[in-house]
Amino acid sequence: MDTTNGSSGSYTPAKGKIVTVLSIDGGGIRGIIPATILSFLESKLQARDGEGARLADYFDVIAGTSTGGLLALMLSAPGKNKRPLFAAKDLAKFYLDNSPKIFPQKFGMLSQLTNTIKMVTGPKYDGKYLHSIIQQCLGQSRLHDTLTNVVIPTFDIKIEQPTIFSNFTLKYQPLKDALLSDIAIGTSAAPTFFPPHYFVTKDDSGNTREFNLTDGGVAANNPTLTAMSQVTREIVLGNDQFLPIQPTDYNKFLVISLGTGSNKTEVNFTVKEAAKWGIFGWLNQKGASPIVDLFNRASADMVDIHLAVLFQALRSEKSYLRIQIALVSWPLSRPVMNHF
Repeated sequence: MDTTNGSSGSYTPAKGKIVTVLSIDGGGIRGIIPATILSFLESKLQARDGEGARLADYFDVIAGTSTGGLLALMLSAPGKNKRPLFAAKDLAKFYLDNSPKIFPQKFGMLSQLTNTIKMVTGPKYDGKYLHSIIQQCLGQSRLHDTLTNVVIPTFDIKIEQPTIFSNFTLKYQPLKDALLSDIAIGTSAAPTFFPPHYFVTKDDSGNTREFNLTDGGVAANNPTLTAMSQVTREIVLGNDQFLPIQPTDYNKFLVISLGTGSNKTEVNFTVKEAAKWGIFGWLNQKGASPIVDLFNRASADMVDIHLAVLFQALRSEKSYLRIQIALVSWPLSRPVMNHF
């Protein structure tokens, strides 16, 4: 991206030079990890280019799933004078201030029993506070209002298809021009933890489309490959934002992919334990949902493996950076906190 006018709010890419992509995984309250990294990155850019510099000025595409989708939308949502509504330093504070109300915790044997019953009979959390704080933060802004291109995966449970919200698709799918708050709530609706999110959009001709969305992690917990696919398609279609870059010019991409932490250093479950589980066991163990966690972690790692090999095969390994932190501290390792 051309950052010579970093404080102007313009996000026209530096044509033919480089395409910059930021991708943020899902991971619940662990979104505070990429939020902290992003705050550090933005502070370094501000030291170079001035206090007005924002990450949306430097990335042609910001992709995010679940909690990463919320971060992506907060970074790109418009505020006064068409400048980003939030600075990166605001993101970690959002988690610290709101997570106790998004994930209210009760302790004791009776509370454990109540939580188990809730997870069997319905979502563990009603999502009301999460919905209200997202709506308060993002207001009435819509997808076309973002200050840089965004790519937000969700999954529509009615049509059983991934639904990707991207500025690139609006020209031929205008009914995807949803409120940013609806997109954020939809991509954050983790199965068994939060209820799916329903909303309807309407275009200027009166046509409508309904959405029945659950967490984007069902389709792409690591949205890096989704973002790359969107950009590649635009290049193939001749989008002049990216000309004359070719689809295989991976040396002209700069991709930063942020995970939300990995606790692979810990032993979560053993085969001996899992051999005794039925459907309820796979859905609820120690406050977590093992089946959901395994799918999310596996899909995120597979995307990283695929992209690392692809960039290396095209001799562009320096164009791809994956940052994934090993979790060892108790608060961020708690499985109950991994979802939205």
